[in-house]
This record gives sequence, structure tokens and C-alpha cells, in this order.
Amino acid sequence: MRILSGIQPSGSLHLGNYFGALEQFLGFQEKGAELFIFVADLHALTTTKNPEELKKNIFEVAAAYIALGLTSEKTVLYRQSDVPETLELNWILSCLAPMGLLERAVSFKDKTAKGLEANVGLFNYPILQAADILIMQPDKVPVGRDQKQHLEITRDLADKFNSAFGETLKLPDPEIPKKVAVVPGTDGEKMSKSYGNTIELFADAAELKKQVFRIQTDSTPKGQPLDYAKCKVFQIFKLLANEAEETDLAEKYRNGEVGYGDAKQILLDKILEKFGPARAKFAKLQKNPGEVEKVLASGAKQARAEAQKNLAAIRKKVGLDS
Repeated sequence: MRILSGIQPSGSLHLGNYFGALEQFLGFQEKGAELFIFVADLHALTTTKNPEELKKNIFEVAAAYIALGLTSEKTVLYRQSDVPETLELNWILSCLAPMGLLERAVSFKDKTAKGLEANVGLFNYPILQAADILIMQPDKVPVGRDQKQHLEITRDLADKFNSAFGETLKLPDPEIPKKVAVVPGTDGEKMSKSYGNTIELFADAAELKKQVFRIQTDSTPKGQPLDYAKCKVFQIFKLLANEAEETDLAEKYRNGEVGYGDAKQILLDKILEKFGPARAKFAKLQKNPGEVEKVLASGAKQARAEAQKNLAAIRKKVGLDS
């Protein structure tokens, strides 16, 4: 089974990214799925206008994926821009896409409502996303419920192509986890870069501690029982802990054995324990960027071979083959 997904290089990865997507990717890899994962650098151009920042973010996302366990032996990891065939398919799909289909895209409305520039790239985002997917012909695409509409647009465009030119493009199915971990941010809202409330996986030790201790709590003093069910510190801890650790900390909350400062330190220690090996590998990759580039180059070679094969069939169907 072929699985495809991508992530925008828009900043350092955080706990929300890990539990929302990366943990799932590692599970697919462990099960032996044919996994294609790309760094969506072309998509990032819709909002990022600083070339040095973009380069840094691309490297950090790729290095983070490798550090957390995605391997070139089992996963095709590549930059979106290293597969130019995607852009040709993007144009072909654009010539099939009704304006109304894009005007109904919730993502465009949400982003412009938040003040992002309503540029053509942002408007056409779902078509390029469809090209990213269809050029690799995956069976399934992992998506959150908020991204399901974009995959429906992909399926609509594939269906339009097949109706116009004959069966060519596979209609991928959404892979929506039955239970998605909602990771609270330091302010209690959903953890998101756009909210500035993240706990970053690869922040240095001092910054990581600041982020953890920034988690909002109430004013209950140490020695008094705490309501673990309502505590954001505990909610994050339980995502990382085993059942015995979760039960033990819950008991300490009930008995007033820990204050919020103690709980935050326990959480920090757990993060460092869980991601310690990945953090060490990430630091090593930062000193040896050529290793990351080697993985991306290998992934680009494999991804382009697949894209060229599929594009050749598409070009033939539409009459562009020589």
C-alpha cells in the first residue's frame, strides 16, 4: 500500500506535529507501507518571502523527520520542488478545475480571514496539492478532518480527468485516524505555530524549559489537591507516558503531593526522555547538513522516477506526447 503526505516548512516542529502526523508516519513505516513524504517548499511560498528563512525551515523539517526515525531505506523523503513534473500536472489539472470548486475551499477563506494575503498561489493551493498527490498515485493520504475537503477536491479533479481522457488517475482514499490526539498549547488552545503556543521538539534545553513552564495553570498552591483532568500539563504528559506513569501522577495530583511547578518539571523530564535520542541525532545533523541533503537527493531521485513514469501516461492521454 502506498501512503503519501507532506508538511510545510513553516518553522520548528512541535509536539502537536508529532502526535498529529509524525507518529502516524512512523507507524506506517513500521508496518512496511510504501511511504512517500515530501517537504512542501513550493506551498510555503504562498506565505514565506524570506529565502534564508525558507532554506533554514526546509533543512530543519527534513532533519527532524530523519532524527525522529524516518529512514531512506524505508521511506521516500524529498523536497516538493525537486519533482518539477508536479508543476506540469498542476497546470493540466488547473485546466479542468471549475472556479467554484476552489471558491468553496474552506482553507482559503480561513487563511484570508486571518489576514493572509489573498494571492493566486493561496487560491490555487488545492490544485497543487492535488498534483502532489496524483503524480505519485498513492492508495491513501493521511489527513486530519480539517484537511478532508482538500482531498475531496483531489478526488474530484482525478475523476474529471478520468472522465475527460479515460481511466488514468487513481482516486486516493483519506486515512483519517479514528482518534486524533488534540495537543493543548501553552495557552490551553490547540497547539499551533500560528498561535505562538508551541512546545518545540528540538528547542535547546533552556528554551524548552521556558516553553514547558509557560503552560497556563490556575493559582492552587502546592499541598492542595489538583484536578488533573482539567490540567493542560497533565493532558500533555499523558500523551507521552505509559499507563503506570499516568496513574501515578494522577494520584499525586489528587493527594496534593505535587504542585504545578513540580508537574511541569515532570513533564519536561518526560519530553527529554522520550525525544532524547532524536534530539541528539538532530543536533548531529545540524553539524553535518550533507547527511540530510544526501537523504533528500536519494528521495528526489526515487520520487522523480515515479513522477516521470506517471506523467508520461498523463501526457499521452491529453495529447502532449510527441
